[in-house]
Amino acid sequence: MKLLNCPHIGLRPVSEFSYGGEVTTEPDPIVSDDKDWADYVFNVNGEPGIRREWWHHGPSGIWFILERDTRTDTVVQILDSKDAVGG
Repeated sequence: MKLLNCPHIGLRPVSEFSYGGEVTTEPDPIVSDDKDWADYVFNVNGEPGIRREWWHHGPSGIWFILERDTRTDTVVQILDSKDAVGG
């Protein structure tokens, strides 16, 4: 069974978690044009490497950020969302 470490309650089965997408910075709504928004919504970096991703632990309702190497599916670091947003 594959396990993932929830930053609040510890090691849990990966089936309790949901992927929430890559951590990205939203374009400035005042100065950004349609091209910036289209890029933000539709384009993702598919190149293998270290990614910062949002993950949700269903039973506890906790969102957190996980840094994962997509080449090996190895967790590099788990960050509490309140400490990691904007990083």
